[in-house]
Amino acid sequence: MDATTERFPRTRVTAQLRALRFDGGSLALNLIATLGRRTTTPVERLGTLDRLRDWCDGVGLRLGDDAFTDRLLAELHTVREASYDVVAAVLHDQAPRPESVTLLNARARPVPPQPKLRIPGSGTGVEAVTRPLSGREAQSAVVRDLIAVVGDPERRGALRVCEAELCSMVYLDPGGGRRRWCSMRRCGNSAKAARRRARAATAP
Repeated sequence: MDATTERFPRTRVTAQLRALRFDGGSLALNLIATLGRRTTTPVERLGTLDRLRDWCDGVGLRLGDDAFTDRLLAELHTVREASYDVVAAVLHDQAPRPESVTLLNARARPVPPQPKLRIPGSGTGVEAVTRPLSGREAQSAVVRDLIAVVGDPERRGALRVCEAELCSMVYLDPGGGRRRWCSMRRCGNSAKAARRRARAATAP
């Protein structure tokens, strides 16, 4: 048993722990959040093609049916880890691994399709249309979002890590740094309950 296992005992992986997160504040951060508890006992939330479809629906990425492949799933995992490496480096004022930067720059090259305006068949109003994304275009959208976050001083300065030891989710806090938790409903309430239990255990 290693030190990490001793400090963070393996807990039951509940449906809530496996649930996809869409509250990171950006597309790229929502992808990073598909691996939960990464610094303790990792929980894979994007392990199947069905989960990939759910994630794309949740973040608003519309892919063609033929884009949902095991290859895309594996490639998104590599984008996720390279993205986390870059974000963690920004948070700790360090340089990311060169291979992470090289991979992300390569995945950013495909240009996502441009939306267009169209007058519908009824002849009234207007609608926005765009063709479905390919797998590489979807990855490009994620990486371009990551570049937009770390390239903007205000958004880069709003990057935070959840203070719950068993979580460590990265999120954007546009409110000036007042948030300590990724979600008050999740980690915030759990931390408060833990403090109450600790006080009760030490009370005379």
